[in-house]
Amino acid sequence: EEACQALCNIAAGAGAQADARKQAAVDVGALPLVVAAMRAHLASAGAQEQACMALFSLIRCAEGAHGNAHLQAAVAAGASPQIVAAMRAHVANAAVQEQAWWTLVNITSGVNVQGR
Repeated sequence: EEACQALCNIAAGAGAQADARKQAAVDVGALPLVVAAMRAHLASAGAQEQACMALFSLIRCAEGAHGNAHLQAAVAAGASPQIVAAMRAHVANAAVQEQAWWTLVNITSGVNVQGR
């Protein structure tokens, strides 16, 4: 849970500096590690919420090329089915549902949702 929160902090913000931090995290394998954490800690609502936030933050880029590459990397890491698994495991948890929904919107729309 705390590791995913740390990734959210790294990926916070917008613009070139934030995109560079996101790219560095993606380059060292953050996306598949977040998905693996989701698999390993499916019963933890807090871990699922933070993991969804981390995925959302890492794939949300101002620069189109980075954002598309990050979207593709998230899909390749198995993010979508794992997000759905989190939603199923925590149906009554509004925070998990909201974070998962926003992340799925970002992944499935093929564009970065900036209005959040």
